[in-house]
Amino acid sequence: MKPKKSLGQNFLNNSKVLIEIVNSGNVSKNDVVLEIGPGTGNLTEKILNKNPKNLIVVEKDKELSILLKKKFGGEIEIINKDILECYNDFNFNFPIKVFGNLPYNISTKILTSWIKIKNLEKLYKKFILVFQKEVAERIIAKENTKNYGRLSIITSWKMEGKKLFDISPDYFFPKPKVWSSLLILEPKEIYKKIYKTENLEHITNIFFNQRRKMIKKPMKQIFKNYEDIAKQLNISLNLRPHNISKDRYLEICQLYEKFNLTNF
Repeated sequence: MKPKKSLGQNFLNNSKVLIEIVNSGNVSKNDVVLEIGPGTGNLTEKILNKNPKNLIVVEKDKELSILLKKKFGGEIEIINKDILECYNDFNFNFPIKVFGNLPYNISTKILTSWIKIKNLEKLYKKFILVFQKEVAERIIAKENTKNYGRLSIITSWKMEGKKLFDISPDYFFPKPKVWSSLLILEPKEIYKKIYKTENLEHITNIFFNQRRKMIKKPMKQIFKNYEDIAKQLNISLNLRPHNISKDRYLEICQLYEKFNLTNF
C-alpha cells in the first residue's frame, strides 16, 4: 500500500527496532493497549505477540483500517477516526499503555491534547511514542539548553519523560529526511494545580516569543506589579526565558490565574 504524504505516513518496518519498542513498554497479559496510527500493522503484530488483554488501534486511513481488519481479524479493535477527535471515546477502569509512531506533522498537537485531559494519570499508565528526533529533544529538554522551551515546560507539567534511543531513517518506508527518537512518557500522580492548560500555553508563548531577551519585558506584560512578583518568585529580571525552571513557569502561571480569575 502506497503511504499517503498528506497523512504523514512513514511506516516503521525494522523488526529488531519494533521488538525493542514493544519491550520498552513491558506489555503483559493484563494490559489494555492503545496503538495510535498502526499503519500496515508492523508494530501491532509485535504487540500482539505479548498477548495483551486487549489491543485497540486508532487508524484514520480507511484503506489501512480495512487492511488491518483483514490481517488481524478479531484480535484487535479498530477505530477508524482521527486520534484528535476521539480522546473521549476511551473509558477504562484502569490506566492503559499507549504506543505510537506519530505523524511528524501533528505529533506535538497529539501530545498537548493528551496533556489537556483531566485526570490523565488515572486513565493512562505510560506512553511509548516515536517522534521526530528534533521534537523529542524539545520535549525532554532541561533549562539552560538550546532546545528548552514551551513544549518542554508544558509536557513536564503532567509527565516525566526520557529518551530511550534514536531510530535511523533507513528503518522507515518511505525513508524520511530526519532521524526519529523513542520516548517514554509517564503521567505524574502529583503535579501543580493549573486551571486551564491554555493559560500555561499563553504564559510560555509570551516568554519564548522573545527567548533571547531578558524576562523583564514578558513579566511586565503579564503582571502590573511585575517587580514584586519577581521578588516573590526569587527570580532576576535579567535572566533569559531559557534560564527559568519548569516549576517557576508553573508558579508564574498560578499567579497569573490568581490575578485573572476570568481566565478559568
